[in-house]
Amino acid sequence: MFDCMAAQAKEPRADLLNAKVNGVWKSYTTAEVHDLVNQLSAALLNMGVTAGDGTTEGRDKIGLISSGRPEWLIVDLAVQQIGAVLVPLYPNTSNKEIEQILIEAEVKFLFVSNQELYDKVQQARADVPSLKDVFALDIIADCTNWSELLKPIREEDRQNITAISSTIKEDDVTTIIYTSGTTGRPKGVMLTHKNILSNAMASSDVLNQIPLAEKRALSFLPMNHIFEKMCTYIYLFNGFSIYYAESMDTIGPNLKEVKPYIFTSVPRLLEKVFEKIMIEGQKLTGIKRKIFLWSIKIADQFEIHHQSIGYKLKLAIADKLVYSKWRNAIGGNVKAIVVGSSATPIRLERIFTAADIVILEGYGLTETSPVIAVNQYDKNKRKFGTVGPLLAGVQVKIADDGEILCKGPNVMVGYYKNPALTAEVIKDDWFHTGDIGELDKDSFLKITDRKKEIFKTSGGKYVAPLPIENKMKENHFIEQMMVIGADKKFVSALIVPSYTNLKPWCKENDITYTSNEQIIKDKRVIDLYQSIIDGFNPEFNHVEQVKKIKLLPDEWTIESGELTPTGKMKRKIITEKYNAEIESIYAEEFNFNPAN
Repeated sequence: MFDCMAAQAKEPRADLLNAKVNGVWKSYTTAEVHDLVNQLSAALLNMGVTAGDGTTEGRDKIGLISSGRPEWLIVDLAVQQIGAVLVPLYPNTSNKEIEQILIEAEVKFLFVSNQELYDKVQQARADVPSLKDVFALDIIADCTNWSELLKPIREEDRQNITAISSTIKEDDVTTIIYTSGTTGRPKGVMLTHKNILSNAMASSDVLNQIPLAEKRALSFLPMNHIFEKMCTYIYLFNGFSIYYAESMDTIGPNLKEVKPYIFTSVPRLLEKVFEKIMIEGQKLTGIKRKIFLWSIKIADQFEIHHQSIGYKLKLAIADKLVYSKWRNAIGGNVKAIVVGSSATPIRLERIFTAADIVILEGYGLTETSPVIAVNQYDKNKRKFGTVGPLLAGVQVKIADDGEILCKGPNVMVGYYKNPALTAEVIKDDWFHTGDIGELDKDSFLKITDRKKEIFKTSGGKYVAPLPIENKMKENHFIEQMMVIGADKKFVSALIVPSYTNLKPWCKENDITYTSNEQIIKDKRVIDLYQSIIDGFNPEFNHVEQVKKIKLLPDEWTIESGELTPTGKMKRKIITEKYNAEIESIYAEEFNFNPAN
């Protein structure tokens, strides 16, 4: 992946990488980034980091635990160009998993961003015999700062780096990314230079369809996730400036400051953005409120194709009066948002796209580097309810049981130190994704569920929960939802209400709101949610219809353990945590008639 440095040299930028330092944006020029990468490469070589015998096991492993920032990418590129292997971890990885990963990967040196992460690592350090030293990106007491490793590059160093770089082959493993997983212990996905580069090059064709006045992107998703990591390479190969958000809490202000033309996101963030839009809209009164609600209705009706002249006129009016304000709130320049990790509610895709903020939802896995399919800016290559056409060079076929199988240069070489598991998922060069889907008549891929998440009722009928959840979450009163019913007579659901939208509803209906715990016990609120569910139920067959619900007081989060770092539900954890609530749903199952 270090070839991207040569690509940048052809189009050098004064602000290649950017981040806030003490509240002020600091920019690294292309030349500065290249010099820092080379200096760190030389330092690692002088510390004894090698490519060993050239095998994945023989190559030294360098760990990195940090949120996105320029130093993250500098470490990444430095490690790659000397033939070592980067092992990046999520900052919120548990102490136990950090220890497991460092031991299994035999990490030799580790870079951490801050005091909190340094303290976490210190607890595990004594049990990791391979770990020789830890370096900090921030200034931390009793820890060597990464900048202390950097020395002016000598000609001897430069020649040494060039000589080693020239020996690296496209099929060499460049990174081992441990998947968070919704169950079980993380697996180390081995990706080669070819895996990631093929995906970045094919995705560049998608990027280049977008009409950008300037090449400027905001980055805030975890850099160790292959989605953001690969997109970063796309930016580098295509001459973009990358600005790193200060934190997830400052995305709003950072968008206004940076005024990016594109960024990546997960559906959860889009839901939060739209929630804020609705909150502000609900504060309006009189004609302004009516116009706002009318504009939402117009956006709800948006179709990519087949827009009547009358609809286009209404859309233009709504854009001038309302949507333009939405775009200004996120910097005013955003032309497209690339979304991955989990399914995006179709309603959100319609609304944002109607506002000329085009949502490009894609699909892939860490094991596929990651993109398998993606909706594109070209209207003929974009379709709501799908994850788009296949990426160039990627093949897909649907197995007899509906599972999506993938083959191509993007498919991993296997799981680190786990050949048995590798053999389970890669058969005759086809990677078994574990997802259920279909290719429509236009060869657009549609994900219908996760194979392992499909359950069977006590009546022997199979239920795919994902389509039910995705559809019902389109209602703005539902924040999160998990369909349950394995080995039960009927399907039910755990629901986390959107308390942001529920509170004003309670006020309008003269319902006193004192706490989440109190309000979800109010019969009028329960009836509201049951009526919402009942309204959706006719869209599903009888077995799939949600018969009972249980409202929950607290949002599921990564920090509280119900979500993976990429925002997916940990169904097993949620089931265990709310076992009492689930039991109460089915306590009277014996006298419940699901036909009612």
